[in-house]
Amino acid sequence: MITRDEAFALLKEHNTEINLINHALESEAVMRGLAAKLGQDEELWGLTGLLHDLDYSVTKEVHDRHGLDSVDIIGDKLPQEALAAIRRHAYDMNGSEAPGTEFDFALRCGETVTGLVHAGALVRPTKIDGMKVKSLKKKMKDKAFAASVNRDCIRECDKIGLELGEFLTIAIASIKDIAPEVGLSADPA
Repeated sequence: MITRDEAFALLKEHNTEINLINHALESEAVMRGLAAKLGQDEELWGLTGLLHDLDYSVTKEVHDRHGLDSVDIIGDKLPQEALAAIRRHAYDMNGSEAPGTEFDFALRCGETVTGLVHAGALVRPTKIDGMKVKSLKKKMKDKAFAASVNRDCIRECDKIGLELGEFLTIAIASIKDIAPEVGLSADPA
């Protein structure tokens, strides 16, 4: 399996935009948090979160290849279950098999929630510091806020046995751990 350093180098090779790198880092953090909660392999889940959008810079205009090209780039560097989750996270665009495993749903809701958390942190004076689940739930109800974030996909957290509040708690805490790295810390590092 690919190492974290190799995976990060691969990410930077294929995505030079800081927002894509930040999304990948936040997805990695959330996936590690979910794996810890669900008793899964934190390294595998984290690497899958880090690499899931590896192809985004070339597939953002050709959605039917999103996820599929990531799997092609990754090759045998991740196990089949991770590659399947990467394909299935975008199944509604690329026509692959629908998600069916805990891993699949964790990646779908875990990578999607990062957009809501990130946007929510950017509008707060203290950024992610002190962010509450209650305020994030309120932002989630406001369809105009972070309008491109798929709320239904976030709600798929129930398919991994987590209530929305518990899922958002894990997401906030996970991203807070890397806040300085992704520009979400009120205290500049």
